[in-house]
Amino acid sequence: MTTLTVNIDNEKDLPVIREILTRFGLNYKIDQSAELNKEEKKLLTKLKKSFKEINDWEKGKVNLQNAKEAIAEIEIELNNGI
Repeated sequence: MTTLTVNIDNEKDLPVIREILTRFGLNYKIDQSAELNKEEKKLLTKLKKSFKEINDWEKGKVNLQNAKEAIAEIEIELNNGI
């Protein structure tokens, strides 16, 4: 017997995966009590924020800064530390 562990981040995918497993006649167990560690929670929060910003940009809700202006600001910040 082989055990496969899969972490599903998008809950909407769960019914599809369940159906696939059922159609293949595979036995499965769902554990929704798994906890993320501190670093995983930070990463998940950052990813969610990034995806929201991308969606807002695609919908025209956010204008991106000109790349040259962004680089200039970064250089100013770096030079302030000297």
